[in-house]
Order: sequence, then structure tokens, then C-alpha cells
Amino acid sequence: KITTGFVEPHFFAGFSGGPKLVAPGLAGLETTLILHDARRIGSDRATWAVCEGNPVHDDVRAVAAATGVDFAFDVVLNREQHVVAAFGGEVLAMHATARAYVREVSMRPVDGLFDVVVTTNAGFPLDQNLYQAVKGMSAAATVVVPGGLIICAAECADGFPDHGSFRAELAAEPTPERLLASIAARTRTVPDQWQVQVLARVLRRARVGVHASALTDADLRSAHLFAVPDIAAAVAAELEAAGPGGRVCVLPEGPQTIPFVSADVAGSPV
Repeated sequence: KITTGFVEPHFFAGFSGGPKLVAPGLAGLETTLILHDARRIGSDRATWAVCEGNPVHDDVRAVAAATGVDFAFDVVLNREQHVVAAFGGEVLAMHATARAYVREVSMRPVDGLFDVVVTTNAGFPLDQNLYQAVKGMSAAATVVVPGGLIICAAECADGFPDHGSFRAELAAEPTPERLLASIAARTRTVPDQWQVQVLARVLRRARVGVHASALTDADLRSAHLFAVPDIAAAVAAELEAAGPGGRVCVLPEGPQTIPFVSADVAGSPV
């Protein structure tokens, strides 16, 4: 049993690759839904670059260990999708080494939070729909001030998309708070609810506008978001409202380059 994959920061499982190639990679639907349930996704530890103590990744490692992987091989990719590093060996030890490397090349400390964060979902094909763009919003939420503004530039040529339950789940409640409460109260996990749960957590922290060619303002408002036709104008207005000390952060690669606050500051990352 040999697994192959790539390692990058993941917005609720800590990092991709390694044991994730077993679960959910090779898992059945029942296991996948359990790993994505409201309790696990709702944990403060279910976030970027956290594996130990993360209820999602803790169970992923347990499944991989119980399954028994004979050899694991993962690579690290750059923005041109070129291999820049490769790791092989026992799945958990290999993954720990690969994660340490990815922390150095894909994550950067910042000295505080920002009034406005402009992000993407790393362009095509990763920004095909709003569902995937939640990852870029989640990356921005790690460094935005509470009540600040996140602007996500993502084409969303495939819309929400309309297949799956993401769009219906988003529109099921009038506020992000009600969405979180509804999901937390469930005894059965519904496919795609985890992406709604993550987005609702982001919206509980900050306002989120989207610059997208294939979604209207009405579409976005049904998802508790709003359209940003002119990114530069929106940034300028937000900085003016913030005053002389206003700060802006830009994440051109979205969820593939993750910022983190290097010292304790007010607020906590999503």
C-alpha cells in the first residue's frame, strides 16, 4: 500500500498529504462525513498548519496508522506546479518532515492584524467556484482585525456551484450565527456543510466582499457576502475609514501562502 501526494497548508486539516491520502483520500462516505462533522470542524484547532491536537488531523492519522501504509511519497510544489522537494518513507514520520519544510516555504509571520486583507484562491483552476474560494477567505481571516474587511478575487466561472448542497446550505439561515447554530445542532452531517461552517466562522470575524466575474451581487448576498466591482476603490475606502494607522495585507496566492501573527495580539485566528 503506497500513497503519493503533495503537501501544502490546509484550512481545517492542518496540512494536506501524508495520512490524508488514506482518509479521506481512500475512505468511504461514512468515514468522510465523520471526519468533516460539526464538532471537528468547529474546533479552534481545526485550522491552518495545526495537526497535533486538531480533531480532524488526529483522527486522520489514527485511520492511516490502523490501515497500515507500506510506503508514502509526497512532493512540494511551487506556483508553476514544479516539484521543489520530495519526501518518502513511513507515512507519519515522512509527513512530519515534509510539514516542517512547507512551514518554511509557504508561511510567513506578520507583526499584527490588518484592517483589510485582499486575497485570491490562487487563480485558475482553483478559483472555479465560490465553494473553493472559501479557502482563500479563510487564509485572509487569520490576519484580519475583528470587524475588518476581506476582499477575495476569484473568477467563480462555475458559480457556487449549483451542483451539491453548498448554495442551499448557505441560504438556509439569515445570518452566519444562525448557520453555525444550525450546523452545530445536527446529529447527521450533510455533504458540503463543512465549507458553509468555515465560511460562517470567517463571516463572524469580518465582512467579506468578492470580486467575481460570474456571480452577481444578488448571488453573493444570498451567501452573506457582497460584490466588490473595484478592488482598489474598496481598499482605499476601508483604509480611509480606519484612519492614519490603517493597514492592508495582500495575499496574491491566497491559500497557498499563509500568514500568521508572530506575537499575541487582540483577537484569535479562525
